[in-house]
Amino acid sequence: MIISSVKTANVTVRECPNTAANFVCSMPYQDEIHVWHALTPVHQLDLDADALLSPDEHARMMQFRFDNDRNNFLFCRSMLRVLLASYLGTSPAELRFAYSAHGKPTLAEPLGNLQFNLSHSGGAVLFAFCTERRIGVDVERLRRDLNVQEIASRFFSDAENRALRQYPDAHEAFFRCWTRKEAFVKARGEGLSCPLETFDVSVADEEQVSLTTRPDPFEAERWQVRSLNLFPGYAAALAVECL
Repeated sequence: MIISSVKTANVTVRECPNTAANFVCSMPYQDEIHVWHALTPVHQLDLDADALLSPDEHARMMQFRFDNDRNNFLFCRSMLRVLLASYLGTSPAELRFAYSAHGKPTLAEPLGNLQFNLSHSGGAVLFAFCTERRIGVDVERLRRDLNVQEIASRFFSDAENRALRQYPDAHEAFFRCWTRKEAFVKARGEGLSCPLETFDVSVADEEQVSLTTRPDPFEAERWQVRSLNLFPGYAAALAVECL
């Protein structure tokens, strides 16, 4: 059972803006979560996105082999800068990032207790923002070419594997479970260094997701996990710390 101060009504979902010009959004209140989404193949960003990136971001972008992957990275980082700059009232190009030991990005100079996370997969992009609480988000394109039962047997808990076998469409159930677990470990800042079998998420097609944690069962009460059904053919989830 999850006891949460974050209510579903306080999660606001919007499509990403098309331009940085005159775009302003107010900082989330303490009980608000802002989620922004876009599909990069059809979303037009009216600015010189390449000019916003720092030298290290350019270097990371050029490590991608394929144009689509480079373009997705360019969109994600430039849009993240646009959204952060709008919240903070600063220039997108002036923002500098720091990274945790597990690669989670934060602002190098935190302002206003603003917390964020992002995820992208197959052209779908998600950004999540809040204040004073840890947050994680994940999106994955459903792939039918994977042996999901074999992957689940290696990474999922016993309870999740039993639940997965009950669903006729194992791929949809697998990606629902995977994004929920990934959002949770990203919110905690641990990445995949957190053993995925030490906690359970529900696998059912539901908005509010149940969470069980081990060895401390009360850890689950400090988090809310929910599904984000924004893109056909994708699974997505949000995890946020409760205050």
